[in-house]
Amino acid sequence: MSKSVFVGELSWKEYAARIGQGDCVLLLPVGALEQHGHHMCMNVDVLLPTAVCQRVAERIDALVLPGLQYGYKSQQKSGGGNHFPGTTSLDGATLTGTVQDIIRELARHGARRLVLMNGHYENSMFIVEGIDLALRELRYAGIDDFRVVVLSYWDFIRDPQVIAELYPDGFLGWDIEHGGVFETSLMLALYPHLVDMDKVVDHPPATFPPYDVFPVIPERTPACGTLSSAKGASREKGELILRVCTEGIAAAVQEAFAPDS
Repeated sequence: MSKSVFVGELSWKEYAARIGQGDCVLLLPVGALEQHGHHMCMNVDVLLPTAVCQRVAERIDALVLPGLQYGYKSQQKSGGGNHFPGTTSLDGATLTGTVQDIIRELARHGARRLVLMNGHYENSMFIVEGIDLALRELRYAGIDDFRVVVLSYWDFIRDPQVIAELYPDGFLGWDIEHGGVFETSLMLALYPHLVDMDKVVDHPPATFPPYDVFPVIPERTPACGTLSSAKGASREKGELILRVCTEGIAAAVQEAFAPDS
């Protein structure tokens, strides 16, 4: 039997054997194709949650589904905006329907435990809507023991000491971390060949008014596309983030699926 944690690398017989009892946890990375400045590739939001899923799966004997490559439309104050070339987005209803369809299919296979690991902030509520519709549909079909956990991997960086190590000059908030120190450090630890630190644009953090305007005003986003500078990124910081996220998420998933939870 294959020792891979990736569903796509298993035969259907291997997959069926793993999930047949209903207690195997499946992890689904949900990402996006979105610009991440001049110094990084555009599939960061898929690569990072997939890498975290892999490490969590290896710890808890879970499986990783192929990640969703596209996500909901980039918003100006969290991803720079949907106006950049390359950023390729789905309508909310499309993402919701995709999540709903996948859950229905997993239930048909016999799976009953699913973790959706978000790698793109804007996906959040459309993921939740897809889960809600899927679980409602399953209940109508008499399946009421399918449980889903939703998380965003960055939410597990909460220890003030870890944050201080990542941001020695002060942490300005997750809302401007698009393409900044956090994501760039993780990419340096995991996929250094897809990062060019010589192309980092060192600019002040983006500032936005406390409201949104549609259509967006492109000039409000830094021209390079990042919302804060990645100059302080390093492989060492990325390894710290990866370790903390993997440990925290593995523990959280085990807790969420514990028999008495």
